[in-house]
Amino acid sequence: MSALLTVADVHISYGKVEAVRGVSLDVGDNEIVTIIGANGAGKTTLLNAIMGILPLKGRTTFAGIDMAQSDIEDRVASGLSLVPEHRELFGTMNVEDNLQLGAFRIAKATAATSLEKVYTLFPRLKERRKQLAGTLSGGEQQMLAMGRALMGAPKLLMLDEPSLGLAPIIVADIFRTVSELRTAGVSVLLVEQNAQAALQIADRAYVMELGEFVLSGTAKQIASNKRVAASYLGFQHEGESAI
Repeated sequence: MSALLTVADVHISYGKVEAVRGVSLDVGDNEIVTIIGANGAGKTTLLNAIMGILPLKGRTTFAGIDMAQSDIEDRVASGLSLVPEHRELFGTMNVEDNLQLGAFRIAKATAATSLEKVYTLFPRLKERRKQLAGTLSGGEQQMLAMGRALMGAPKLLMLDEPSLGLAPIIVADIFRTVSELRTAGVSVLLVEQNAQAALQIADRAYVMELGEFVLSGTAKQIASNKRVAASYLGFQHEGESAI
């Protein structure tokens, strides 16, 4: 599988404090990769740096292009998109206007096609298209944030804690949609504290602790690791104790 995104030996600092140290990862075409870990592990910091929001030391390539000199708009235009943890919607604008903002870099005809695809993926948004974004439920707002990111027809969608604050039944819907994105040809880099849900849909996984990756492998390998099971999945494998 060819690598769509490659991150090599990345270091990210806030002033003199190094928040991410020596991190390397890759995401292939039509692949879901998840980064799991506790709050404060550095997951969001890493996504923001890949998106160009934060500076980093190291190398990031996307679709074969070195991102060192690329600003955020360039990255979006190349097919990289981020759904931030707090969604950052325009609450006083309606659903459809929020979606259209995600298509500012593409032609009108393409934007119209993207809008129909988003409405097919999230029928609830079509029902609510004239409703103010700020009056939507938490689950609907998450759908809208994802839909807005998808309006630009990204090759890779980065999701930061999409299940945060949502009811279990809504979380199941969101993760089912993420799986459908892979089928539709969109790769996904998923940051998630709900490790069990993330590992069920991911192809591969990285475990992040204190700014470093401490484990990586297929999602099945990570889910069956006794350390991960005890620390993130809430159980220990029979006959085993946590490391």
